[in-house]
Amino acid sequence: QVQLVESGGGLVQAGDSLRLSCAASGFVFRNYVMGWVRQAPGKEREFVAHISNSGNMQYYSDSVKGRFTISRDNAKSTVYLQMNSLKPEDTAIYYCGAGRTRGTVGSWGQGTQVTVSS
Repeated sequence: QVQLVESGGGLVQAGDSLRLSCAASGFVFRNYVMGWVRQAPGKEREFVAHISNSGNMQYYSDSVKGRFTISRDNAKSTVYLQMNSLKPEDTAIYYCGAGRTRGTVGSWGQGTQVTVSS
């Protein structure tokens, strides 16, 4: 079964950077679209980024475009989210997911907490 384990979160100051990782197992990683979503306290889960199975296409929400970069290493079955110029509004639990298409990305991991102080 799909298993996803996120890591790399932490407490940083506004303007800092973090890189999240998501280690995948239980499925053929190179065949799946991977994605990140986030959920802040009291808010609904929000799309952050998707990356195609080959890695040649990336999609971002307007709120992170230009600051975040999604990438993947199919040899390591890992997807990354490089987050630069962090803002307090980026504070949330970040989850990674997998799907055969962008519309089916799910099976979320346990999440990793990102807290950005002002």
